[in-house]
Amino acid sequence: MDCACGHHHPTIADDSGTPAPLSTPMVALHGKLLCSDVGQMMTALSLLPDHIALSRSEAGCLRFDIAQDDDPLHWSLSEVFTDAAAFAAHQTRTADSTWGRDSAGMARDFHQHDLHPLIRPEAAADHSALDGLLTQAFGTDAEAGMLRRLRKDGDLEISLVAHAQGTPVGHIALSRLSAERPALALAPLAVHPALQRRGLGTALLHMALQAAGDRPVVVLGDPAFYGRAGFRPADLQSPYARPALQIFGDLRTGSAITYPAAFMEL
Repeated sequence: MDCACGHHHPTIADDSGTPAPLSTPMVALHGKLLCSDVGQMMTALSLLPDHIALSRSEAGCLRFDIAQDDDPLHWSLSEVFTDAAAFAAHQTRTADSTWGRDSAGMARDFHQHDLHPLIRPEAAADHSALDGLLTQAFGTDAEAGMLRRLRKDGDLEISLVAHAQGTPVGHIALSRLSAERPALALAPLAVHPALQRRGLGTALLHMALQAAGDRPVVVLGDPAFYGRAGFRPADLQSPYARPALQIFGDLRTGSAITYPAAFMEL
């Protein structure tokens, strides 16, 4: 597992969830690296650790897993890049690297395809990766800490993860709001920095609102973004009462709302 940058956690593909098509698809690669003899295998064992580390450090790399099979001459790989340009940059860097030159004689049996995220409820196995994703998206660990506190306190009502074959790339949370009738607070909403402005945040928002049903949803955020989804200015008694406080659905004008304790830590 690698937690430093918030991705590369899963080692197996996850194909569950509702598709969320991006305006520009990601690129996925699966297949085999085939060594012809022990000499090539030893080259792979020697050079792959650095190649994997360098690949994972690329801005456009979301996942880069290579594992030796039961047959020690064969290796299975699973890679995900933010788009075709990121994959092309990876190929260029690799071709000019020690690994690229010294592994040229090894056979490759790869399949490349476009990839779009899937959205599903969060699972316990996502928690560590979500910490990294939120820290990367917001540039601070405050939102990750709030999400952990919401879970701990039992206030987290809806938590949806957008993932690329198991690697979280987006997230949205709705928590219980104290109001005159059942209502929800929206925060945080996070998308991996390299995938922003491609429709994933909007897809997460729409799915969260569907999951909320007839419960009003309150958010403090960009009126232009949330207004497109049907939010409008909220006239409510709240510590966050300001123009950016918005509501989807209805609560009585001037009524009071109280956020979960986790919000006070932001």
